Amino acid sequence: MTTGFMPCGAKMPIIGLFAGALFGGSWLVSLSAYFTGAAAVVLSGILLKKCRIFAGEPAPFVMELPAYHAPSPGNVLRGAWERGWSFIRRAGTVILLSTIVLWFLQSYGFAGGSFGPVEDNNDSILASAGRAVAWIFYPLGWKGDMAWKAAVGTFTGLIAKENVLAAFGQLYHYAGDADLIEDASPLYALIAADFTAVTAYSFMIFNLLCAPCFAAMGAIRREMNSARWTAGAIAYMCGFAYAASMIVYQLGGLITGEVPFGIFTVIAFALLAGLLYLLFRPCRENGRDVSLSSRSPANA
Repeated sequence: MTTGFMPCGAKMPIIGLFAGALFGGSWLVSLSAYFTGAAAVVLSGILLKKCRIFAGEPAPFVMELPAYHAPSPGNVLRGAWERGWSFIRRAGTVILLSTIVLWFLQSYGFAGGSFGPVEDNNDSILASAGRAVAWIFYPLGWKGDMAWKAAVGTFTGLIAKENVLAAFGQLYHYAGDADLIEDASPLYALIAADFTAVTAYSFMIFNLLCAPCFAAMGAIRREMNSARWTAGAIAYMCGFAYAASMIVYQLGGLITGEVPFGIFTVIAFALLAGLLYLLFRPCRENGRDVSLSSRSPANA
């Protein structure tokens, strides 16, 4: 339920895109976004441990480690080939096909009473679908013309997180020679025109913490061996990501003057207070309260 929070290589282009477009390539912003996933794992471990369904005496876990030796050149080359070919196969199938589908959906639509190619992607099928769900993300700061683009980018990221860059390349009509995975700088000006620093960080936080790609969801399903627990894990990750992103935008925007005080600001304060309460409230083990500070190292 928490492993999906850890940042993987597929999430790095998202951090690179927004750190470069809105924060001048700041290493501090990139580092903070990267370790947000690790922090989410620690916080979630503490929060979930205090839930009744996970409460109880910790079970001992012992795993024997094999003797470690320097790998043989053959094993290194074989492992590199298998992983490299896995990525090439995914890039040539899932990512390529999803990009083609995105291109079609954002190039065709109903304009002038008939279906056909559209000059403005705001009239496309993709824009209509994006606007239908964009309202869900309004409390996160995804508003205006960029709202549906951010929503579409987020949903395509469920196929593969690298798809967020491919989606933005399509939605912002980028057709340069550079590979956006390798160099997204041509998109910087276009992204900076639609996002502010606070909304960009909110977008990063949500996409780094929400449900992982379909391949990772499949792994969760195999490990948990339960559709119910898999759905619960994905729902928890999405809910945690939404709450964290909302807190970042509403409170961060309130500090910078970008967000006026309103109902969503109150909700953000309530979410933050609720998370802090759940984080610091005593654990209950076998019907008795146990504070974190009083637990022995063996039971911690």
